[in-house]
Amino acid sequence: MPVTARFRRMLQETAGGLPRQFWWLWVATLVNRLGAFVVTFLALYLTSSRGYSATYAGLVASLFGLGSAVASIVAGVLTDRIGRRPTLLAAQLGTALFTAVLGFTDGQAAIAVVAFLVGFCNNATRPAISAIIADIVPAADRVRAYSLNFWAINLGFGLSSAVAGLIATHGYLTLFLLDALSTVLCAVVIFLRIPETKPDAPADGRADEPAVGLVTVFRDSRFMAVVGLTLLLALVMQQGSTTLAVDMGRQGITSSEYGLVIGLNGLLIVLLQIPLTRWVENRSRSAMLATASLFIGWGFGITALAGSSAWFYAFTVAVWTVGEILYTPTLMGLIAELSPTHARGRYQGVYGLSWSLASFLGPAVGGVLLERAGGGALWGACGICGTVAAVGYVVLGGRTGAAEGAGSGEVIAVAAPVATPAADPAAQAVTAPAARPVAAPVAEPEKAPAGA
Repeated sequence: MPVTARFRRMLQETAGGLPRQFWWLWVATLVNRLGAFVVTFLALYLTSSRGYSATYAGLVASLFGLGSAVASIVAGVLTDRIGRRPTLLAAQLGTALFTAVLGFTDGQAAIAVVAFLVGFCNNATRPAISAIIADIVPAADRVRAYSLNFWAINLGFGLSSAVAGLIATHGYLTLFLLDALSTVLCAVVIFLRIPETKPDAPADGRADEPAVGLVTVFRDSRFMAVVGLTLLLALVMQQGSTTLAVDMGRQGITSSEYGLVIGLNGLLIVLLQIPLTRWVENRSRSAMLATASLFIGWGFGITALAGSSAWFYAFTVAVWTVGEILYTPTLMGLIAELSPTHARGRYQGVYGLSWSLASFLGPAVGGVLLERAGGGALWGACGICGTVAAVGYVVLGGRTGAAEGAGSGEVIAVAAPVATPAADPAAQAVTAPAARPVAAPVAEPEKAPAGA
């Protein structure tokens, strides 16, 4: 087969068949991430430009994470109550407003308050985006859709990080204003092209459908087990942007070398996300989650052996990045399937809470462990966390003892069918792999990833 024809076939298999609304959401996500400067450079702005201490910068980062955690719950409820579209638009406009205000704000207390509001509004978009994708994309295509959205996030983030340093030479205020502008453009795309996707009634049409509140979500033991395992791995992944830099500095690695090493993460995601997703689609979901957990945990774990070698650090980043590529879209597909149709916002919000809590707790826990016990203890703990998460996914997959043949081999159930009302039909068959099933695909309409 000619190379051109082979490429066209691969492109069709990767991107074909998804609803037009998904691609407008994808474009909006890319535009927004192309201008996502502030979060990346906030600590540097506070210390180098405003002259505040590293301790204060850490406090502001924690308040940003706290705002994100609160938003996960509040926005999840609003997504189900008032709709995906108004929640998303309000969150984006709020993010743009407070990002611009942050650029002009002075005083420690004022900056801390505005940073909390930026974190709140910024993360309030995630449950709505996740619910939209679950609403409009058929279940058989969700892993692919989430993967493409995750790819757009990392592509935009990688490009924005590359140019943000140059823009900052003209003043940090430019970064804040461009970030706000890109968020407004994202909101315009959503307003013009994305309709409301919230179901008017439960998917099966039953009038006696009981309401699903937050208490119901927290009582869903199988779903909360997945959220707990996600929190465990999210705490590990937080070390990539915090304690990893400190440990490398202690080993004599320069800041420029660190930039190149950590930049490998985004580069590999852009290069490998699509081909690896096509490979993942035909395999057991629980096996992929367990494998990804081991890659993430021990990718960080072997950092203990890096010494002063920047090349070895780069190798460790490559290992846990492969785990991240396998983990994120596979998990997002599972979360969407475990979420009842009329409660997707709440479920996505509680799921997103795991990442928000990790961003709040991860840097502090990792920093204390590194300072008091050393790098060996920190990275060894990461490996243990990855192993525990892998075992957890295997246990969840084998709890019902169900297994099916699905073309590529045995597929193990992630959990028993969810016993919540009006559950997504796909959640009744979590045993299916992330690929199109042999039977007719679920005729369900589709999200955007949370961990990102």
